[in-house]
Amino acid sequence: MLLFKKFMASLGVGAAKVDTQLEKERYVAGEVVNGKVVMKGGNAAQQIDRINLFLMTEVIKEVDDRKVREEEVLHSFNITEAFTLQEEEEKEIDFSFRLPLNTPASFGRLPIWFQTGLDIPMALDPQDRDHIHVDPSENVQTVLTAVQHDLGFSLRKVEVEFAKNHQIVQEFEFSPGGKFRSDLDELEILFFPKESGLDLVLQVDRRAKGLGGLLAEALDADESYVRTHFTNEELAQNPTEVAEKLEQVISRFSK
Repeated sequence: MLLFKKFMASLGVGAAKVDTQLEKERYVAGEVVNGKVVMKGGNAAQQIDRINLFLMTEVIKEVDDRKVREEEVLHSFNITEAFTLQEEEEKEIDFSFRLPLNTPASFGRLPIWFQTGLDIPMALDPQDRDHIHVDPSENVQTVLTAVQHDLGFSLRKVEVEFAKNHQIVQEFEFSPGGKFRSDLDELEILFFPKESGLDLVLQVDRRAKGLGGLLAEALDADESYVRTHFTNEELAQNPTEVAEKLEQVISRFSK
């Protein structure tokens, strides 16, 4: 009978149950996440090789010249190493880790969640999903405020995509306003958080003007890419000063 129980448990029948419980549902990128994994043993003792929490989202990829949306792991957090969960045993494992600074923000309908992976030899992997809302880090929010409030751009679209180097990035697309209304078609910004500050890659899409502009647009020569950096000290200043630096950078490529 015992061998039969173990065999059934290895197939996921009467196996351990797992429930990840987070301290809250809303976080800021870079914030500490606290919680616990609550486990209930099944009909037989089971060897648990490890418990992982996977930070997940949906990413846009190009497959056969078309864009598709697929689930993707952003980060993996190891909660515990190997142990044995006894029959009917109740066990709680506390965890604490920092949400990475480059975690995408919850704009639009972008889903972000933690998925629990319970690694049991020869077993089906029980999966537990916990959706969260992620706000931009303070540094990213400072730039977004400067771009929209001070420079007059309007946020049009936000997408999470694979970059050419297979790095997952969140792309912010803005419609021009203010002094750039007549010079630009759009502005796209990629954020790359660092401990020392924030790297930005800007794609400045100039508005076609005259025959030369139309030819440039047809050849994609009307788009310019520029990289700039803000230190933590610069970002801690008034957003207006951040906006002034961004305005100088964009102006060099908007004529």
